[in-house]
Amino acid sequence: MTTENPLFQPFSLGSLSLKNRIVMAPMTRNFSPNDNIPGQNVVDYYRRRAEGGVGLIVTEGTCVGHIGASGYPGVPYFHGKARLEGWKKVVDAVHVAGGKIAPQLWHVGAMRRSGTPPEGDVPGFGPSGMNVPGKVNRHTMTQQDIDDVVAAFAQGAADAKGCGFDAVELHGAHGYLIDQFFWEGTNQREDDYGGSLQNRSRFALEIIRAVRKAVGPEFPVILRWSQWKQQDYTARLAQTPEELESFLVPLADAGVDIFHCSQRRFWEPEFEGSELNLAGWTRKITGKPSITVGSVGLDADFIPIPGEVTFREAEPASLDDLERRLQAQEFDLVAVGRALIANPSWVDMVRDNKTDDIQPFRKEHLGKLL
Repeated sequence: MTTENPLFQPFSLGSLSLKNRIVMAPMTRNFSPNDNIPGQNVVDYYRRRAEGGVGLIVTEGTCVGHIGASGYPGVPYFHGKARLEGWKKVVDAVHVAGGKIAPQLWHVGAMRRSGTPPEGDVPGFGPSGMNVPGKVNRHTMTQQDIDDVVAAFAQGAADAKGCGFDAVELHGAHGYLIDQFFWEGTNQREDDYGGSLQNRSRFALEIIRAVRKAVGPEFPVILRWSQWKQQDYTARLAQTPEELESFLVPLADAGVDIFHCSQRRFWEPEFEGSELNLAGWTRKITGKPSITVGSVGLDADFIPIPGEVTFREAEPASLDDLERRLQAQEFDLVAVGRALIANPSWVDMVRDNKTDDIQPFRKEHLGKLL
């Protein structure tokens, strides 16, 4: 590939300068079992992707400092001295390798099952105590709970800046806590946080404003969001471009610099009558940079088919359509997931036109940090 390939053009926004348009997508790996501290294996995992050419790494989801934030064993946390020191080692290694990095701050909300270690009997927290629509089986958040979580995200963002990260991403997608407030199916509140989509966005807006205050005006804040939920792949927050505008503009005004728009298949149009995908519509509406994601470089989306319990296997696929869309400025950045799990040097392989050497993604790749 020549440097004229749009994937390899630089990108700048505020204090963030990237050598190319390729982002490592956040992917939960469960390899931090030692008190939820990212260890040397995690340091080396991210360092290899930076050495392999990734412009911006977004880490796996890392849990903010709230007792109900985690829902899975072995995930890293983003609070406490030892954990932040572990993340500082990741940051330093990525920077030495020439990369940039942002943590994804995460709260799983009502997706947490009581008994999940290390917190044990702590329940899942949700806007209406639901992990799926119509089934109240979790803790319904009080105003104090909401305030505590907002403060935890703000503290996490401040700590990210203090650790030397280059940006911060807020996980507002896939049916986790922020998205549970967005989604009418899991938000049946009758106070200021429920009802209209604008009210259901209030929790996210409070988090974004608190984060912006904590990091200042120049530190990039990314929001990952999705229409689909892991509880319901067909769910949609906005049925029309007009509804999407009413949802996104307040988020942009509150302080989001970049929208990370999660689709299962990036090539699918979001609304009838336009080829634009979710990232394309988001960029058009807000004027903010957007990141597209969804089975980039692979021939099958990542969602398990019935009977499977892990990411779907897939073969390498053409990047021609992706590059065409990026060249047309439909979106600004491209997030790559499973292809980077299987190929730490995927970016350099694409750049150097060594695509025949790219390995397919296989389930066994999830068994260790390549």
